[in-house]
Amino acid sequence: MLKIYHNTRCSKSRQTLELINQAGQEVEVVEYLKTPPTASELRDILQKLNMKPEQLLRKGEAIYKEKYKGRELTDEEWIQAMVENPVLIERPIVVKDNKAVLGRPPEKVQELL
Repeated sequence: MLKIYHNTRCSKSRQTLELINQAGQEVEVVEYLKTPPTASELRDILQKLNMKPEQLLRKGEAIYKEKYKGRELTDEEWIQAMVENPVLIERPIVVKDNKAVLGRPPEKVQELL
């Protein structure tokens, strides 16, 4: 089963979910702005993505520009920032078993189908 960390207002996220549905895959949809991942879940996702926390940030968001732009934070501090401000998490993230992809572009999800 796939799990997508989804934002219904994001076109890339909607397109990624549509590709999953078209493939007939079972999927658990997590609206991460309503139900943010825990720090532990984020660490697990980052490991599966093979990314550092700072690479998963949406640097165009106002909260990033206001509070974090130009700051040097540790990986744990970036994770905590994303837990407290889930809008900072790039989307969509699709997880299957021990792998994950960032759906940018949405076709990246094909790697998990």
